Amino acid sequence: MRLVLASTSRYRRALLERLAPGARLVAYGHLGDGNLHYNLSEPAGGDGGMLAARSGEIRRAVHDLVSAHGGSVSAEHGIGRAKVADLARYEDPVALALMHEIKKAIDPQGIMNPGKVLEPGA
Repeated sequence: MRLVLASTSRYRRALLERLAPGARLVAYGHLGDGNLHYNLSEPAGGDGGMLAARSGEIRRAVHDLVSAHGGSVSAEHGIGRAKVADLARYEDPVALALMHEIKKAIDPQGIMNPGKVLEPGA
């Protein structure tokens, strides 16, 4: 985990300054499994709208950075609805196809948590 933090540090700083000038980055995680979470806080005195307005762009840039360094866009909490499209974008196509096959085998009618984890009909 330390190596990943060190190798991505300059990229994170540059990314933050480009996409969210003045925002504060809080990185935290789990030492045992190496999961890192990133949270951005509005710049001091901000009105709360800057990060919300750019959330999609920021999320995509962070996920691109994480993927480029061999990380995953999801950790112990899973994908959920918010990251279904991200899973399709970043997951290995073979792994994704296997996930769909397993889902079909145990839920052939697609009634268990539809739209969560995997895009329907994909």
